[in-house]
Amino acid sequence: MRGLMLADGRRVPVLGQGTWHMGEAREQRAAEVAALRHGLDLGMTLIDTAEMYGDGGGEAVVAEAIAGRRDEVFVVSKAYPQNAGRQSLPQACAGSLRRLRIERIDLYLLHWRGSIPLGESVAAFEALRAAGKIGAWGVSNFDAADMAELTGLPGGAACATNQVLYNPQARGIEFDLLAWAAARSMPLMAYSPVGQGGRLLRAPALRRVADRRGATPAQVALAWAVRHAGVIAIPKATTPAHVQENAAAAALTLDAADLAEIDAAFPPPQRKQPLAIL
Repeated sequence: MRGLMLADGRRVPVLGQGTWHMGEAREQRAAEVAALRHGLDLGMTLIDTAEMYGDGGGEAVVAEAIAGRRDEVFVVSKAYPQNAGRQSLPQACAGSLRRLRIERIDLYLLHWRGSIPLGESVAAFEALRAAGKIGAWGVSNFDAADMAELTGLPGGAACATNQVLYNPQARGIEFDLLAWAAARSMPLMAYSPVGQGGRLLRAPALRRVADRRGATPAQVALAWAVRHAGVIAIPKATTPAHVQENAAAAALTLDAADLAEIDAAFPPPQRKQPLAIL
C-alpha cells in the first residue's frame, strides 16, 4: 500500500484504521478484532485509538488485534486534555500502555486542547519520549493558530502530526492549516474521512464519480482525502468486506474531472472557517 515517511523515518500507510466507538459492546468485540486484523493483512498497519474510546475499551480491542503482530503495527493513541499535565500525562500513558499491552506507543496525541498550558504538555510529551514510552507525539483538533503557538514553544517543533476532521463536507483546513502543515513536512491525519451518518456517501457527486471509476462512494471519499501527499486517512470498519473496501481505495486516483465534480458539490473554502470538530 502507498505510504509516506514520518519525521522519525518511519513509513506508514496513507490509509490506516480508526477505532472510534470500538470497545463499547462486548458482543461486538470479536468482530472488531477480526476487522482490525484483516486490515493489517491488507497493509493498513497504522491503527488509531484513544483512552476516550469506550473508556479504554478501544485500546483493549487494539491490544487483542495486534497480539503477536506488534512489529507490524504503528500504534497511535490519544490522551484526554485534562490528562496532559506533567504528572497526569505519564499516568495516562501508563494506563494506555497497560490496556494496549505494549511497551511503547508509536505516536501519542493530545486529543484536543484543554486548560493545561501547552508548554507543560510539551514538556510532559518530551519526557515520555526521552523515557522511551512513546516514539513521537502530536496533537488533534488544533487549528492553524494553535499550531503556530505550539510550534513556537520550546520543544514544540517536535510535534509530529495534527489529527483533524477532513472530508468533502469539512474542508476548512484547506484554507490555511493544510498548507501550513505541508510547508513544514508535517503530515495531517484525517479522521471521519467518509463523514458520519451516511449522508456524505449518498451525495450524487460522489456516486457519479464512483460509477465512472467502478468504485464505491466511500472509496472515492478516501481517495479524495489522501490525494494530498501529506494526508493520512483513518477510516473505521467493523466487517471484513468494509475493511476490504477501504483498503482498495489506496489504489484509486481521481482525475481533474472527478475533483472538479466534487468541488462543484462541496466547494473549497474561500475564507477562514472555524475548525470543524466531532
